[in-house]
Amino acid sequence: MSKTDSVTGRATPAEARSIDQILSAARTVILGKEPELRLALACLLARGHLLIEDLPGVGKTTLAHLLARLLGLNFARIQFTSDLLPADIIGVSVYERVREHFAFHPGPIFAQVVLADEINRATPKAQSALLEAMEEGQVTAEGETRALPTPFFVIATQNPTYQVGTFPLPESQLDRFLMRIELGYPNAEHEKALLAGADRRALLAAVEPALSVDELLGLQQRVASVHVAAPVIDYCHGILAFTRASNRFLHGLSPRAGLGLLRAARAWALIHGRGYVIPEDIQAVLPACVPHRLLSGDDNGPVGHAEIADFILRAVSVP
Repeated sequence: MSKTDSVTGRATPAEARSIDQILSAARTVILGKEPELRLALACLLARGHLLIEDLPGVGKTTLAHLLARLLGLNFARIQFTSDLLPADIIGVSVYERVREHFAFHPGPIFAQVVLADEINRATPKAQSALLEAMEEGQVTAEGETRALPTPFFVIATQNPTYQVGTFPLPESQLDRFLMRIELGYPNAEHEKALLAGADRRALLAAVEPALSVDELLGLQQRVASVHVAAPVIDYCHGILAFTRASNRFLHGLSPRAGLGLLRAARAWALIHGRGYVIPEDIQAVLPACVPHRLLSGDDNGPVGHAEIADFILRAVSVP
């Protein structure tokens, strides 16, 4: 790494090539979703967790598998159901007669990439098992605290809440997700290519890692060194202050939400080859980072995620 790269936070040429390789390989599996792929990668580089809300069958699970393979991380999938228990996620102690003691058997949460599939089909009790893991990178079981692997990345998929058998995620759980995105249907051109192409599972099996774990950790550390100038901080604070003052929302954004917005903007800048954040980076990640943390408190206010983001961006001017 050159001295300039160290000071500015800009990715080195080798790291930039690795980022390009990740995105290029991802495009061959997930067709026509470039903004969503970049947001998912930025979420991981910012040490956040990702919530994907959409209809079944649009590629949510495929995206989780793809990121794990491209980044060379071990992967575990948890199918959330109404009878899932916290012990099914964290693990359980089993008595071993030969050794005459209890041995802890770790659950699927002890993986570097955890897919919480259809998270809102589980009860709040099971959902709560992820809270400590996502916030602190550790779990407490049988009275003992155990560290989770590094890096640790949760990708949760969520079905629309109007579907049968879903439990809405509480605000405290939603706030643990740095980003929430939708994949949606592909356009006609990409859907025809999808129908005529190879099976996505076969393509996934052929994907080779583009980064080592050490390289990924290095990129995550680099994100923290991406420069944020005072006017950009003023812009971010203006967004926080507006949501708190507006009667359109039941409550405003927390300081944690502001820190997350800046981390995501830093990662977005790094992916796009810059060692500094510009207001457009804030605007690019805000629709994924902010609306799921806000509830409309006015019947005439914005209700959808896209509408909330547009409402805020129109109301807060760039310094």
